[in-house]
Amino acid sequence: MQPTTQPVMPSTSSTINYSSLSDADLAAHIAAHDHHAFELLMRRHNQSLYRTARSILKDDAEAEDAVQDAYLLAYRGIGSFRGDAKLSTWLTRIVLNEALTKARKRSRRAEIISLGGDTEWEQQTEVNMSEAASESPERHAMRAQARHLLEKSIDSLPDVFRTVFVLRALEEMSGEEVASCLDIPEATVRTRFFRAKSLLREALSREIDFAFEEAFSFDGARCDRIVAGVLARADDFRPDAV
Repeated sequence: MQPTTQPVMPSTSSTINYSSLSDADLAAHIAAHDHHAFELLMRRHNQSLYRTARSILKDDAEAEDAVQDAYLLAYRGIGSFRGDAKLSTWLTRIVLNEALTKARKRSRRAEIISLGGDTEWEQQTEVNMSEAASESPERHAMRAQARHLLEKSIDSLPDVFRTVFVLRALEEMSGEEVASCLDIPEATVRTRFFRAKSLLREALSREIDFAFEEAFSFDGARCDRIVAGVLARADDFRPDAV
């Protein structure tokens, strides 16, 4: 029998290289109430867990609350982490449960679709919102509009597809990792991800079609302005008498 690798126990040294710690080592430090290790854990996983919670709750404030509650639960139960799964997967499961609990409390009279339940429905590219220092206000506004459009389209996805899409496309988890987080077969992850991308393409295509119809619109203020300008100058350009 090969010896098992034991986690590195917390040290009182102030020169610990936390970034080099394995998941099990980091968990051991947190279990020993090392707040520096806990802060690193949160900063490392904040975006991923927030996106996961928001994919269920579709509300920024509630998603933040769910993530905070999940971290507190993780902190309390970190001693039970044995490294059988990735620490990120363990955390994702906790935040999923917290988000689902909040969703059920918020909508007790509404039908809550279980992520593992059956459903008859079984190249998205995330908009890069990194603003360059030299980016013009107009370009920044366009990026903000594109981001809003994408987020609205993702929010419109059905629950069972939205969470799978966020974990696979935005967080770039493997199908196996998503299946482990949601406790569903990997084949179901593939099917739902494919359907989510199809629905998202359809939604974005409709929005673009509407935008094309409204592009360079000539009603409203622009129409009034041109008409007024022409009428003001009309006397200088009287038609020749017949």
